[in-house]
Amino acid sequence: MKKLLAVVMAMAMILSLAACMGGEASTPAPTEEPAETAPAESAPAEGEPAEGTVYNIGICQQMQHPSLDEATQGFEDALTELLGDQVKFDYQNAGGEQANCTSIVAKFVSDDVDLIMANATTALQSAQAATTTIPVVGTSVTDYVSTGIVESNEEPGANVTGYSDLSDVSNHVALLQQLLPDVGTVAIIRSSGEENSRIQSETAAAAFEEAGIATEEYTANDSNDISSVVTEACLNADAIYIPTDNLLAGNMQLVKNVALNQKVPVISSFTAEEDDGALLSISISYYTMGRLADEMAYDILVEGADPATMPIGVMSVEDMDITINQSVADELGVTVPEDMQQYVK
Repeated sequence: MKKLLAVVMAMAMILSLAACMGGEASTPAPTEEPAETAPAESAPAEGEPAEGTVYNIGICQQMQHPSLDEATQGFEDALTELLGDQVKFDYQNAGGEQANCTSIVAKFVSDDVDLIMANATTALQSAQAATTTIPVVGTSVTDYVSTGIVESNEEPGANVTGYSDLSDVSNHVALLQQLLPDVGTVAIIRSSGEENSRIQSETAAAAFEEAGIATEEYTANDSNDISSVVTEACLNADAIYIPTDNLLAGNMQLVKNVALNQKVPVISSFTAEEDDGALLSISISYYTMGRLADEMAYDILVEGADPATMPIGVMSVEDMDITINQSVADELGVTVPEDMQQYVK
């Protein structure tokens, strides 16, 4: 009993002491100041390149050619405007040799560039064969499907996309009919050795025939054939249509000498030259095409777009350079309609 009483008293003293201590202000234990942390880098705004990122672009141009030069220049100008010093170009010209294209794109792959711009068909085919991972954007290519570069124009299906230099020929037909409403037969003249020209010729024939205009195709193997081919075409047609074709474009003086003498108007699909004899020239702007291809490249590099789902671009009528040569019209006795006067030069 005495032991129990002693325990109870001891506990009472302890509780009393605790109550007294609880009435006094306690000093909290010192705490360490939080360590300063560097501010987190802000993420780039949507659609803008990450700060400090430099994009390395390899450009393989198939050969030296005014149109291809313009496409490359348009591509470089537009991407530089968008990225400034955050883009670097490695421009290489293959000099028209397939082996050079292969070597150039192999070096780009070895350097692990961020994107390859392939200018013209052989350059693009070489790039496609060299890599399945590095994005590739093509320009100055007529048909991406028939050349086996992509699965379809709507869904390319791999790492390659780009812009085609095949414009809508129905626009060419409409312009010809507007300027020369009485034309019933058109001779289409092309080189026998240019695949892109063959594709355009077939497309043009279908468009003319759909519009009720008969067509006949004529081919030249080389410059020695041109005068005789044009002579035969003039005997059988009301007008001559020439698709984008390097052989014919380089020998328009031969075409002019025959066609103007026979009073047969010539419609060409390449950039007008003042003295080339073409009455109507309908060409795409390769510089504009290069700039449009740049938009694809920017979307891929900066916004993470997938080339496999980016449709092949086709130039619209707004992207065409349309020229009516007034001196040729006068020589042929053609009156230019009022609503086409804006094209006269």
